[in-house]
Amino acid sequence: MLDQGAPPQSPPTSARPSPGFGARLMRRKPVERLVQEGGHGEGGSLRRSLGLWQLTMISIGATLGTGIFVVLGEAVPKAGPAVTLSFVIAGLTALFSALSYAELAGTIPVAGSSYSYAYATMGELIAWICGWCLVLEYGVSVAAVAVGWGEYLNELLDGTIGVTIPDALSAPPGDGGIFNLPALIVVLLAMAFLLGGARESARANTIMVAVKIAALVLFCAIGVQGLRSGNYEHFMPLGMAGVSAAGATLFFSYIGFDAASTAGEEAKDPQRDLPRAIMLSLVIVTALYVLVAAVAVGAKPWRQFGDSEAALAEIMKDVTGQTFWGTLLAACAVIAIASVVLTVLYGQTRILFAMARDGLVPKVFARVHPKTGTPRANTVIVSLFCGVLAAAIPLGQLADATSIGTLFAFALVNVAVVVLRRTRPAMRRTFRVPLAPVLPAIGFLLCLWMMASLSAVTWVVFGVWMAVGLVFYFSYGYRRSRMATAEPAVAEQP
Repeated sequence: MLDQGAPPQSPPTSARPSPGFGARLMRRKPVERLVQEGGHGEGGSLRRSLGLWQLTMISIGATLGTGIFVVLGEAVPKAGPAVTLSFVIAGLTALFSALSYAELAGTIPVAGSSYSYAYATMGELIAWICGWCLVLEYGVSVAAVAVGWGEYLNELLDGTIGVTIPDALSAPPGDGGIFNLPALIVVLLAMAFLLGGARESARANTIMVAVKIAALVLFCAIGVQGLRSGNYEHFMPLGMAGVSAAGATLFFSYIGFDAASTAGEEAKDPQRDLPRAIMLSLVIVTALYVLVAAVAVGAKPWRQFGDSEAALAEIMKDVTGQTFWGTLLAACAVIAIASVVLTVLYGQTRILFAMARDGLVPKVFARVHPKTGTPRANTVIVSLFCGVLAAAIPLGQLADATSIGTLFAFALVNVAVVVLRRTRPAMRRTFRVPLAPVLPAIGFLLCLWMMASLSAVTWVVFGVWMAVGLVFYFSYGYRRSRMATAEPAVAEQP
């Protein structure tokens, strides 16, 4: 186990010379202090109640469904039938980063995920940038998935009672609507589960994950009957550029293992279970993604995708000629996509919890309710923000913005593994990336390549987001950081 004892006491702040501006930006938080503070918040502590099974289900819950149920219709027009290759490329990119995540999650088992890893290895400014990217990654992906949930809800309502929610209330501005009410509702439902506690949320998520796996297996069993060899002709109509562009869009479908790493302070045995959960979930998810995508483009001409986020339900209807199977799949998708919202929203709250504990964002995000062991105020604030975002912004813009934030954070994690290997070579690691630093370097380069495949508009949005983040850091976090003020850790509970 890691040495979780208190680090040597530092002399009073007044006795130390004030570090320079550059030194303050590069200050690192000791790994021992990160682990020692694990679970402790303002007024209470998070509860360690999650085992390997629950952690794996959190990973699958946050991952499986996002790319298949929601974004497939956005990605197929970019790559054609080669979208299956896009899933493989995105999954391979995720795999290299997942190896780095697995090593760091077992070494630094805390709630902040790549933000905390960067703080321990590359300094506070890089950690802030990484954390700000995670806010973009998680918060926007919750909104993106919630948008697709509304599409499947309409499919379900149409197939059962013959009515749908009007476009004005089921689509955001720019997509023919005024306000996406279903997207807001699913985020609020996820918030209600999270407020009940991590264990209760994990139980609900496990049930929803079982439903979504069953739904995808059912789709493959029925969809394979509609395969047409002609649909695979001109396999790569838009060339490798189209494949990589679709892969970059689909990459945000693989952030589930990152969500598992945010549960480090609520896992019973994080050093053992987190690496296993990360790798196991990624293998299961990638296999299902590729299989379902291959069946989908074989059963429906690729040019007919893109007009709906409920593509799988429509394929079921076309293959069987009956509305029943499409309605059944829509019902499963309504449950399945809700689990993605639940688990990714969970990850977002825990990352902000870690950042608030370090003083980089307001303390309200680190407050823990003593009875439920959950950061209640944090959960409510994040949920309302994500719900409004989902109700007001179109899906495609949300998906690409999520992808660039995810890729940037993953690139930093690959760097963090190499840095920690050099600075703390003797530290006990329950999982080690093979062939380091070669594989982390490949993961880093793959992330940069996929980032380069995203549109100029996405880069502009990312640049504006980072500029806003830096303004916030230098006006708030730089001065209030606990590392800067030598403020003791938040009240620790027995």
